[in-house]
Amino acid sequence: MHTLHLKDEQDAEEMKFIPSLLATLASREMTKRNILLLVKYLLVLASIIIVYSASFHFIMAAEGQEHSWVTAFYWTLVTMSTLGFGDIAFTGDLGRAFSILVLLSGIVFLMILLPFIFIKFFFAPWMEADARNRAPRELQAEIQDHVIMTSYDPITISLIEKLKSYQQRYVVIVEDLHRTLELYDMGVRVAIGDIDNPLTYRKMRVDRASLVVATNSDQVNTNIAFTVREENEHVPIITSADSPNSVDILSMAGSSRVLLLYEILGESLANLTIAGDCKANIIGRYQDLVIAQAPAMGTPLVGKTLSETNLRKLYGLTVVGMWERGKFTIPGPDSRIDRTSVLLFAGSQENVDAYDEVYCFYHIYKIAGDPVIIIGGGRVGLAAASRFREREIPCLIVERNQKKAREGENYVFGDAADISTLEKALLEKAPAALITSHDDATNIYLTKYLRSLRPEMQILSRASLDRNVSTLHRAGADFVLSHASLGANTIFNYLKNEETLLLAEGLNIFHLKTPVSLVGKTLMDSGIRENTGCTLVAVQHNGTTTINPEPQIRFESTDDLLLIGTFDAERSFLKHFRS
Repeated sequence: MHTLHLKDEQDAEEMKFIPSLLATLASREMTKRNILLLVKYLLVLASIIIVYSASFHFIMAAEGQEHSWVTAFYWTLVTMSTLGFGDIAFTGDLGRAFSILVLLSGIVFLMILLPFIFIKFFFAPWMEADARNRAPRELQAEIQDHVIMTSYDPITISLIEKLKSYQQRYVVIVEDLHRTLELYDMGVRVAIGDIDNPLTYRKMRVDRASLVVATNSDQVNTNIAFTVREENEHVPIITSADSPNSVDILSMAGSSRVLLLYEILGESLANLTIAGDCKANIIGRYQDLVIAQAPAMGTPLVGKTLSETNLRKLYGLTVVGMWERGKFTIPGPDSRIDRTSVLLFAGSQENVDAYDEVYCFYHIYKIAGDPVIIIGGGRVGLAAASRFREREIPCLIVERNQKKAREGENYVFGDAADISTLEKALLEKAPAALITSHDDATNIYLTKYLRSLRPEMQILSRASLDRNVSTLHRAGADFVLSHASLGANTIFNYLKNEETLLLAEGLNIFHLKTPVSLVGKTLMDSGIRENTGCTLVAVQHNGTTTINPEPQIRFESTDDLLLIGTFDAERSFLKHFRS
């Protein structure tokens, strides 16, 4: 795997105490003022020692003892440092009182003030210099084709994992020094800099970068886009947007693509929803390839094994996966289809139309078309409702805040945790429910609540953080889509000039050239499915796409492979065939 070398990493290893301290002392105005205070402290301390030494000399003379000035300085320093050897002592009360004064002064000046001054004026500046020198600030001149990110958030964290799998270089710009060092120690490739400073992007070699990713607020993203364009007019910039009103502004600022991730998330949840009839629901396209899902409930597919369905022979469709209560499996010929199974197809549009002609257009098999419940009338919920209208699927939005009501939508106002509100939303008849709150804890609670009320209902939920995906599945969600994973996949596919195709959380399609280890092998002999868990759904050869290729197809070095698999399966493929 490629590593991203930062120039200051080597400098930090060679840094010495004195040079770094001097550099810090010379570079900061505040440090210069501290040095002045330090000099004043030393002058005061020296003055006190001289006064105490003179007083010692005269008091000793008054007691009839004769000592040299060197002895006076010796006694003063020994007493102030609390060593107290006892070889020289006063015999009168005046001398002993003076000794107490010198001792207390020494405790204050040497045991309290001196360590504080050392830490403040020597140790702390050195530590700060060490930290500043350890924080990377610039990429090496030969670095290229890297991704520059301006924030370390759930989306970019997920994106970094994706980039690592494909050996893609990246760097995250962080403005705070302590946060930079924290991430640096965690193994994240970071560099400190101001995200609104053109010099920062010059140091990040933006002219050689393959992409700049800005996932900050809309206002900050606008500033970033302008700043990057000031330094380079050609590098692609992808920005996220919370508001649809920001799309045009970000585009005018220089963004190559603006992502309304909340709308994409809502549409994706709606596409995964089973409601209305048994028609195969298209959830993604990749050129001529169509990915669709269809419920087995109410069809003669229930109870049959995959080989008994003859779907490939009859309709040209390949079953690349099967969902069972949110759990994705790669089915084999003997896999049995249950009434709760959802089949994932890969084929052409003509193949899907042939399937629908039997199962839908002739109305042989139907599921009741009652309204789908959407819990939450925010951006995700409204995007899902809009997609349902396009699919001619009725829906009801459950929302607590009546001020969020939009004209043209059907609402039920109230708390979704209140059974009376759910009864008004026709919970007993609803084929599915979408939980779209931005709070994961609320989504987990409502998922468990709805699953206890309707064990057979399809429940789909969004997750803001990847770590809560598995919890939502355990709570009873059939499908979960993570805002972070969706954003990361969208950005990564843009980087690879591919269409966004996230089939479900952790399951997506990916595209790559034929690995050297597969060149000359047939699909049958490749062991792709057995060794990695991925399914080959199409092969592109000289511009021609072969969907659901036959087992005898032989791979060539110029072929492009399209595969479906989980994130772990994708990493397994890259490790197994690219090592």
